[in-house]
Amino acid sequence: MAFASPSPAVPPGLAGLPESVRPVSLAGARVLPVLPALGSLLPGGGLRRGSTVAVAGSPSLALALLAGPSAAGSWCAAVGMPSLGLVAAAEVGVVIGRLALVAAPGRDWAAVVAALLDALDVVVVRVPDRAVRAADARRLAARARERGSVLVPLGRWEGADVRLSVATSAWEGLEHGSGHLRARLVEVVAEGRGASARPRRARLWLPAADGTVAPAGNGSGGVSIRLPAADGPGAGSGAPTA
Repeated sequence: MAFASPSPAVPPGLAGLPESVRPVSLAGARVLPVLPALGSLLPGGGLRRGSTVAVAGSPSLALALLAGPSAAGSWCAAVGMPSLGLVAAAEVGVVIGRLALVAAPGRDWAAVVAALLDALDVVVVRVPDRAVRAADARRLAARARERGSVLVPLGRWEGADVRLSVATSAWEGLEHGSGHLRARLVEVVAEGRGASARPRRARLWLPAADGTVAPAGNGSGGVSIRLPAADGPGAGSGAPTA
């Protein structure tokens, strides 16, 4: 399979990625697997190749989307997430050995993401604080469709096939005013276009007490502390937040 050459603005270290890491084990799969707790939120129960799945304000949810594909043999990337906690990522289920990190892509972030979409199966990118140009959003979505990759923007993104957001969030674990926050119960809402036009909802532990992602069952005990959906303990500490 031929790959387009990366833009000259792309860091030289990314130039060889298409030949070195493009996975072959899932090349024929049109839907990449996700963790069972996330399957009900996505059309076909997974990440459809060529799609754009935007995540609003929840790095932990975006990270969880990488766990299934990386465990099944796909290479993934996280762009613009310098505080990403690798220990927490591993607990969620991400195979760190198949995760490329570009902590600071700079002003040419779109060119970096385009090069990664050429090479890898799933690319999560934190959307810059400044507004994303519509032309850049369209080009990156088109690149994902052409290459059969999955683009996962973290932040506001127009034209996404699926949009995931955390509607409610409550941490548990404190008892009698002391102790440690152990688990977070969230309600995730999925909406979009086509097969995702009808909203879907799921209640998840993100994370559960053991750091994994699990469907919500019985409470873990302790006192619940409700926080805004995009906030949570560990912000800025290297652990995924919200």
